Amino acid sequence: MASDVATRARGRIDGYFGISSSGSTFKREAMAGTVTFLAMSYVLAVNPSILGDEGALGDKGIPMQAVFTATAVAAVFGTLVMGIWAKYPIALAPGMGLNAFFAYTVVLSMGIPWQVALSGTLLSGLIFFVLAITKIRERVLNAIPLQLKFAVGAGIGLFVAFLGLKNAGIVVNSDATLVTLGDFTKGTTLLAMFGLIVTVIFLVIGWHGAVLYGIVATTVLGMVTGLVGVPDGIAELPKGLDQTFGQAIIHLPDAFTGQMIIVVLTMLFVDFFDASGTLIGVANQAGLLNKDGTLPRARSAMAADSVGTTAGAIIGTSTTTAYVESTAGVSAGGRTGFTAVTTAGWFLIAMFCYPIFSVVAGSAEITSAALIVVGVLMARSLGDIDWQNLEYSVPAFITVIMMPLTYSIANGLAMGMIFYPIVMVAKGRIKEVHPVMWALMVLFIAYFIFLVE
Repeated sequence: MASDVATRARGRIDGYFGISSSGSTFKREAMAGTVTFLAMSYVLAVNPSILGDEGALGDKGIPMQAVFTATAVAAVFGTLVMGIWAKYPIALAPGMGLNAFFAYTVVLSMGIPWQVALSGTLLSGLIFFVLAITKIRERVLNAIPLQLKFAVGAGIGLFVAFLGLKNAGIVVNSDATLVTLGDFTKGTTLLAMFGLIVTVIFLVIGWHGAVLYGIVATTVLGMVTGLVGVPDGIAELPKGLDQTFGQAIIHLPDAFTGQMIIVVLTMLFVDFFDASGTLIGVANQAGLLNKDGTLPRARSAMAADSVGTTAGAIIGTSTTTAYVESTAGVSAGGRTGFTAVTTAGWFLIAMFCYPIFSVVAGSAEITSAALIVVGVLMARSLGDIDWQNLEYSVPAFITVIMMPLTYSIANGLAMGMIFYPIVMVAKGRIKEVHPVMWALMVLFIAYFIFLVE
C-alpha cells in the first residue's frame, strides 16, 4: 500500500515538472540542484558580510544573524517559487551587486537607514511584478539601449571587484593618488591573496563550486594561522528575523522621497535586466528556449523573480534575483523545476548552520576573493559593447567607469542615461531615442542637481 502511494506521488511529481518528458530523471535533477547550491552557497557568507553590522557598515548595518537567516529564507522562498510556479531549474538569492548598492551607496553614501532601504527594495519588487505580468515588460526592454544594459552589468562588476580588493587590503587609500597598493606584509592581506589565487585556480579548472571551495580553503588556512576565529559550534536554530521582518512595510511611508525615487529606479533597472539576461542565458544552455529564441513561460519566470525580491525585502534582505550559477546545475543535467526545489532544500538545511557561516561573514579577507571573482564574471559583458561606434561606447564607458570611481552604482547609471540621448542627438539619430530615455535623462539630471550632496 505504502509503495503504491509513493509510486503515485512520484508519478504526479514527474508529470507536474515534466521530468521524464524532458529526458531527465529524479536522480539527475536532485544532483543538479545540489551542484547549483554548491556553486552559489557562498551568498550565505558574502551577503551578511556586506549588509551586516559587523562589517563595513558598522552600526548602520542590519544585524548580522538576521541578514544570514533572511538570506537563507529568501533563497528558499524565491527558488521554490521559480521551481514550482515557473518550473525552471533556476535558483534565486540576494544578488551580488545590488547588495553592494544597498549597503555602500544607499546606506553609507546617501545616509538612508537600512529599514527605509528595505522599503525601497520592496517597492522595486512590486513595480517589477506589475511589469512582469503585463505587456509593459516588452516595452521597457525595448526602451533601454542594449549597449547600456551591457555597460550596467560590467560597471557593477568593476564596482564589486573594487570592493573586494579594498576589503582584502590589496587596494588601500592614498592621500597622494587616492588609491594605491596595500601592505603585503600583513597576514590578512596575504590570506586574502591566497583566497583569490586558489579561487581563480578552481574556477579556471572548471569546478562548479569554485567560489565556495575557495572560501573553505581560505577559512581553513585562516584558522590554522590564527588569523580567523574558530566557530563556537556547527548548528543552531535560525533566529534574528524578529529584528528585520516587516520593517520594509513599516517604513514604507519614508520611502516616498526624491532620493528614494532614484534608489528604487536603480534597483528596478538592474534587477529587471539582470533577471532577463540570466533567465534567457540559463534557459538557452538548458535548451529550453522556443525556436524563435523567446523564453517560454516568460511571464511566470519574471514574476517569480519579482516575488522573490518582494518577499526578500519583507523578510529583511536586499534584492533577490535569479543566479547565473544555475548554469552549473544545468550543465549537470538539470532541466526542470525539480532542480530548483532541490536547491531550495539545501538552503533550508544551511539555514541551521549560522555558527560556521558567521566566522566567514565576519572576516573580510575571506569573502573578498568571492567579490573579486564575481566582479570578473560580471565584467565579461564589456566584450559585448560596440566600442567602434562612439554613440554607444561613450555612454557605456561613462557608465562603467563612474560606478567604481564615484563609489556608487546609481551615479554610474545616471551618468550613462544622461549621455546617451546627448550623443545620439549629436550623431543625428534623435528618432532612435525612446521617449522613456528622455524622461530618465531629465530625472537623473534632477538627481545630480538636487539630491547628490
